[in-house]
Amino acid sequence: MVSFSIVITTYNRLSFLEKAIEKSLNQTQPCEVVIVDDCSNDGTEEYVRSLKDPRIVYHRNPQNLGHSPSVNEGVRIASGEWIKFLDDDDYLAPNCIEVMSKVISQHPQAAICSAQAFQIDPEGTELSCTQKVGQAPAFFVLQEDIHYGMLIEMLPFGTPVQVAAKKTAFFQSGGWDVNLNGNYDDIDSWIKIAEHGDALFINQPLAYRTIHPGCVTQQLSLEKRLKTNIDIKQKIYDRVHDKYKPQLPKSNDVQKFLELYWGLVGLKEGKIFPALRLIYPSLFSPTTFGRLAQTMYQRRLQKQALKLTPESETKEPLSLSNEKLFWVLPPTQNQIPNATPTTV
Repeated sequence: MVSFSIVITTYNRLSFLEKAIEKSLNQTQPCEVVIVDDCSNDGTEEYVRSLKDPRIVYHRNPQNLGHSPSVNEGVRIASGEWIKFLDDDDYLAPNCIEVMSKVISQHPQAAICSAQAFQIDPEGTELSCTQKVGQAPAFFVLQEDIHYGMLIEMLPFGTPVQVAAKKTAFFQSGGWDVNLNGNYDDIDSWIKIAEHGDALFINQPLAYRTIHPGCVTQQLSLEKRLKTNIDIKQKIYDRVHDKYKPQLPKSNDVQKFLELYWGLVGLKEGKIFPALRLIYPSLFSPTTFGRLAQTMYQRRLQKQALKLTPESETKEPLSLSNEKLFWVLPPTQNQIPNATPTTV
């Protein structure tokens, strides 16, 4: 069985943190729970210390450092082979660690693992569920295919509550970029971790993500969000495997596509003039509209494929498969899968 550490970062949200800790301690596969307190002044330290649970490792930053440095510190302290990331306002399903551990055990070449999550409001009401990736209950994607899948929006790893990573791969990737600190810092990390092994996807909701009105990213300007998104896409673009190069769009076309996308987001958010400034250059680029149409078509194909999969809840045990995703090219010689799917 794979050893896990849950790393919870927190700052002045004790009312949410209590549930995050409770659900982490009540996992069907017990594990270490690391809590990194970014200098809270709402009674967080007193509460955590009062729990007196030997599985809890509490660390208080010497000063307020921010989200990314706190994640890095939590992973440094953690003793598990795999790290389950968790923000203080989110929480895990009771079998999250157990299911991830079983799937990871079947494919030790993996460096990163993602599962579905329910999205809830601050009162705990379920709003939606993140989309499935593929049709199989659990499957792996070879390392050489990951970044192309991310580029064309077919492999969404999701937010920290959905993701676990191998600790060695986390450090090989350099950890979370403290210069991003809350703005795509998680996605930036998934991109880098995916250079160090295969990816696992579990089509089963194993976590709960709280959606707040006016979240941090929405408070940033459209231009700031666009710039960071372009930087992130460029990092993905630069890591796409050579076998996909003949079908890659030009980097400039990707940027224009993102300008159009964020312009449309701005219109939806009612930010008319900033949105029009972003959209205007793309109005004269047929390639950009072609790329938008292609992306929408690919997502439609994926949704149609998912409709063929029964919506009944995934039964354990999970058998890992090498699913044939429609956009994946044949593996190169040194990436031919050697894992035999097994049932645990």
